[in-house]
Amino acid sequence: MTQMKTIIVVHERENRAKCSVEPLRPRADFEFWTFPGQQNGPLENYVRLGLGGPLLTPADQSQGLFVLDATWRLAEKMERAYPELPVRSLLPWRTAYPRVSKTFADPTTGLATIEAIYAAFLQLGRPVEGLLDAYHWREEFLTENAGLIERCRSGLSVL
Repeated sequence: MTQMKTIIVVHERENRAKCSVEPLRPRADFEFWTFPGQQNGPLENYVRLGLGGPLLTPADQSQGLFVLDATWRLAEKMERAYPELPVRSLLPWRTAYPRVSKTFADPTTGLATIEAIYAAFLQLGRPVEGLLDAYHWREEFLTENAGLIERCRSGLSVL
């Protein structure tokens, strides 16, 4: 069975120069859409990464992964455009991305988009090679989450 592409929906106001997932654009296993307005295909058999849903596990392996990329404030608005997608959540990963918002508080479980994709791939049992190659805080993220990474790699992805 061929793995479905991971769809990343990037808000039009997202700064592509600072976007953590920008280096994934050339990869054939990713598809990028722009929000608002662009939807390139049906979303049957996709799950959306988000907060408050059941834990993403290897049982979701056959599902496509749908990821929103924006500030937390904008991502909350984007979620309303995809009510049909079941939400799946991540284990308690810790971000290495330095947060600097002076206006809005980020969720304590908030990750940079590339960190969330890496975590989701590990929880699903998918290969993660190359995902963090261009991520500036790669080493900090891997060090901070070494225990969870080992759990996922050994098949113990549930708490």
